[in-house]
This record gives sequence, C-alpha cells and structure tokens, in this order.
Amino acid sequence: MELISQVLARLPGRFAAELGIDVKASPAARQQWFLAAILYGARISGKLAARTWRVFAEKGIYSPEAILGQGWDNLVVLLDAGGYARYDFKTATKLLKMMASLKEHYQGSLERLHEAAADVDDLERRLQTLAPGIGPATANIFLRELRGVWAKANPGLSPLAQLAGEHLGLLPPGLSPTAALAALETVWRQQPVPSHDFADLEAALVRLGRDYCRKPQGLPCPMDRFCGSKR
Repeated sequence: MELISQVLARLPGRFAAELGIDVKASPAARQQWFLAAILYGARISGKLAARTWRVFAEKGIYSPEAILGQGWDNLVVLLDAGGYARYDFKTATKLLKMMASLKEHYQGSLERLHEAAADVDDLERRLQTLAPGIGPATANIFLRELRGVWAKANPGLSPLAQLAGEHLGLLPPGLSPTAALAALETVWRQQPVPSHDFADLEAALVRLGRDYCRKPQGLPCPMDRFCGSKR
C-alpha cells in the first residue's frame, strides 16, 4: 500500500468531519467550523477544544447572533462546561468582538468575507483583523479545511503537517510553507486516495506532527515504521 494510503488509514482526516461538520455542505456548516477553529486555536488539547465545541453545538450556539445573544457571562459558563477554564475570560471577550466585527463589516456572513477578499493573502488578513487574538495559526486551522471549498482558501502548509511530512520522507527539509504545500500537493496528485481529498491528508499530517513528531517520547507512533527520523 502506498504511503499516503497508510497515513489516511492510520490517522483521521479533517478535524471538522470528526466533529460531524461537512464544510462543503452549507454556509451554516462553515460557520460551525469557524467557531471550532477558534477553539482549536488556543493552547489546549484537541480533546478539550472538541468537547467545548460540542457544548456550544448542542445548544445551537455558533452563529454571530447566537453568540452575541449569550453575552459575556453566559459564554464563560459554556466555555467552562467544555473544560476551557484556563482561557475562558479571554476567549469569551474574543468571541464577542469577533462576531460583532463580522456583523458590522460582513453582515454576519463568512461567505461575504470570502467574497470581499481580493486574494488568498487578503482573506487571511481579513480573518485576522476581525478581533485581537485571531492569529496566523487560527486562520490556518480554519482555512486549510476549506481548500477546494472556498476558491481563496489556500494557506501555506501548517508547520505541524510539514514536520510530519519531512519525517515520512514526503517533503525535503527546509522548504517555505508555500513551497511545502506545492510539494505535498504534487505527492497527492501522484498518490490520490479514493473517498479522500487533499485537506484530509493535511489534517492527518497535522495530527501526526502534533501528537507524535513533536512529542517523540509519547505514545507509540502509528507511522513509526515509515518514519525517517528513526533511521
């Protein structure tokens, strides 16, 4: 079996799909993923971010109107219920500012934000200027899963995915994020996997980089026998 197939057989793909969100389905689904990406962007575990997102989703709180309607105090309660206590005050403030900015400048629509962006870089800039605290990492988390969905969603390869790609020999070391993305896309075109797309591969490599490559003394790596860093 080719290496890309092994990666996707051993590691989950899109983080959005793991939450039950189909980002291709509708603007509402992409709004749900936007909230999830903000939660994933903090320095907490992926499990806590996912659990916190589900607290919001179970109550149908993910649109700008719904989040603004909660107010700061209720947002803190929801964040704490998901285990987000370390960042609850700061994140509640960020969510309110972000959603207010989205309503003021884009009528509460991420689709309008995308339409207004001139290009890939402008899209990332517009996302990051919605509110303080939305940095390049959070924008990358959100946009990388929209590759092929939004025409201008095409950020450079995540550092975690690049690290994992280097360890597996899919990428040479030392490439810029843009060059690494182009190189990995070339590999994908050579080894496509049915029922998956490139965003699934990138997400799988992010997981590999986050959970194993960056923590070599942790749990046994599912790709250990393919890893060039061990040789």
